Amino acid sequence: MNTNNNTQLNDGLLKFLNNSPTPFHAVVSMVNELKSNGFEALNEKDKWDLEAGQGYYLTRNDSSIIAFRYFPEKMEQQGLSMLGAHTDSPCLKVKPNPEINKKGYFQLGVETYGGVLLGPWFDRDLSIAGRIIYQDTSSQIKSSLLDFKKAVAIIPSLAIHLNRDANTANYINKQTHLPPILMQADSDKKVDFRDILREKLEDNGIQDCQKILDYELSFYGVEPATIIGLNDEFIASARLDNLLSCYLGMRAIIESENTPALLVCNDHEEVGSASACGAQGPMLEQCLQRIIPDNEQRIRIVNRSMMISIDNAHGIHPNYSELHDSNHGPILNRGPVIKINSNQRYATNSETSSLFKHVCNLADTPVQEFVTRSDLGCGSTIGPITATEIGVKTIDIGLPTFAMHSIRELAGTKDTHYLLKALTLFLTEDIQTIS
Repeated sequence: MNTNNNTQLNDGLLKFLNNSPTPFHAVVSMVNELKSNGFEALNEKDKWDLEAGQGYYLTRNDSSIIAFRYFPEKMEQQGLSMLGAHTDSPCLKVKPNPEINKKGYFQLGVETYGGVLLGPWFDRDLSIAGRIIYQDTSSQIKSSLLDFKKAVAIIPSLAIHLNRDANTANYINKQTHLPPILMQADSDKKVDFRDILREKLEDNGIQDCQKILDYELSFYGVEPATIIGLNDEFIASARLDNLLSCYLGMRAIIESENTPALLVCNDHEEVGSASACGAQGPMLEQCLQRIIPDNEQRIRIVNRSMMISIDNAHGIHPNYSELHDSNHGPILNRGPVIKINSNQRYATNSETSSLFKHVCNLADTPVQEFVTRSDLGCGSTIGPITATEIGVKTIDIGLPTFAMHSIRELAGTKDTHYLLKALTLFLTEDIQTIS
């Protein structure tokens, strides 16, 4: 392994994670990187005039993105190599009418998004970021991203003296225990959160906001992504699930210059993918219809194609190893993980698994397998959904991770290099068939 290349890759990943507190910000970060590497923007509202050999990208809802390299003749011959990931992560979202004035403190009501691991959100320095829709002074409706960046809130734990069972049965009520504290305020003084947002927009140079119409805002931890461990073995960050996969997928398609390749990063995976920009929605299918307008040709190409759905895998935790199948316990820094489930919670089958193992062998990359314990439930990904929607053969993989769905997750510094090597080779070699 080239240590310098791996350090550069992980430095880029840390920067991406720190600049992407929400799916909206992640998509902006990806757009900027794709543009700087020659990809051209497409608007779904316009007619497309695609040029062979060119890279393109499009976004939907500002929170999902597709990037592809257009090689029509090669697609006809070898299909389309696809990568899939998702931009969203479990978090606490601000409610529409969130203001709470209680006992001299100003708080915001929150709604849990996805399967949040709630305990680690307590006693964290929190900020707010997301998208704001507003009416300007000319009565035009505009959109802006907002990031407070600094710590503006906290959810204090209850002292153990008042909760003697805190270490044995710490029940968390999502309605009453989670509203973060933002400041002290007299109970008889009305605080309008939209006024705070308008002032923040002005601080960011937006002077024409007349009225905040709506927003999609989330709390996030301000502690930056970092490398930790005595030997720098680990990446500690929020949103590794699944911005880690988005970043590596983006790097792979950027580095694969002469091949028909596609990357899709959908929003709303953590809540079921059923949206216009989610994997269960029509975004990818409609994009393929425009890339390959002829229906019969498109079916032929899709059947020559393969998708790698990339989402984090559960690394075997040394303190809870009994919760893993003893023969399927992925270890951090020992390569990407093939995720298998006989009930189709993952889309992997023997064909796609074998093809990915072949890719890893060619890339000189170690590979692992994960099957959940037979007496435990299993999560899912965009893999089975995408396979169902467009009929492409699919494999589910991911990098082993600790503390999935926490505000602070952990992955391996070597694994990013392993996976990027495999993904880049997958995109550049014609290996999507078994004779």
